[in-house]
Amino acid sequence: MSLMRNLNRALTATTGLQVRKASRAAPSEPGAAESAQPAVTYRRPSEQELPVERLLRRPVFIISSVRSGSTLLRMMLGAHSRLHAPHELHLGRTDVICNNWHSQRAMSALGLDRGDLEHLLWDRVLHRKLVRSGKDVVVEKTPANAFMYERILDCWPDARFVLLLRHPESIVRSWHESDPVKRPYDTAVTDALRYMTAVEKVRRADTGGCTVRYEDVTADPEREMRRLCAFLGVDYEPAMLRYGGKAGTELIRGLGDWRDNIRTGTVQPGRELPADDEIAPALRPLCQAWGYTSPEGVGSAA
Repeated sequence: MSLMRNLNRALTATTGLQVRKASRAAPSEPGAAESAQPAVTYRRPSEQELPVERLLRRPVFIISSVRSGSTLLRMMLGAHSRLHAPHELHLGRTDVICNNWHSQRAMSALGLDRGDLEHLLWDRVLHRKLVRSGKDVVVEKTPANAFMYERILDCWPDARFVLLLRHPESIVRSWHESDPVKRPYDTAVTDALRYMTAVEKVRRADTGGCTVRYEDVTADPEREMRRLCAFLGVDYEPAMLRYGGKAGTELIRGLGDWRDNIRTGTVQPGRELPADDEIAPALRPLCQAWGYTSPEGVGSAA
């Protein structure tokens, strides 16, 4: 008789319960897990409660698709003396689970559901990073933030958003070229469009954030950094354009762009914008919504 059967016989006799082998979930494509997280319960703190509920105040989150230049942006912001921009932290996939009835009952008695505990953990992790940096403001740039912007606001009602846009066709080509075998062009369109659609949802929600275009950052980095600094309430610093001293130590493979372009430590020119007839049909509505094409299909880099 198998170990599982023996175990279930004993459990049935003593508790009336049985153990079943969990089915293995199929691996998901990039973005699928982020866009279909299980629902959790929590309580959003009021403005009056925030100083007690959260160690971190007014954190900044970059909302972007994959391959939008978010690593470049976080390196430039992180070169500021008051802004700490760590590598991608993927807080939304960091879960807290009570392993037994006693733990769950104890937390419930404190008024803490699973989501509340996760929020406390996320807040502690970011606050720890910020304190260790010796800076004043934390900036987090995980692309999956786009799928959970509402949860971010529920955790930190005073959170600030920087929306980073890039030409949708350029995003797809960059995503495809980063691993052509794993991501044929059509697959790259599907994958990246999931992120871009989430970014557009945040943009339409009017969160009071600041919108930046990758093409503008690469074309006139000083102007865009001055604009971002004004939004964040800090003075512009020229060191933001020369982030190279940090590039070798703060780039981690798999947690953002780590390739040679970003390792140069200077802002590299962006790729030429695609012609209208080179844009995948599925991307055209977003190209128009983000101002890269006009309703008549005339290209624009504005």
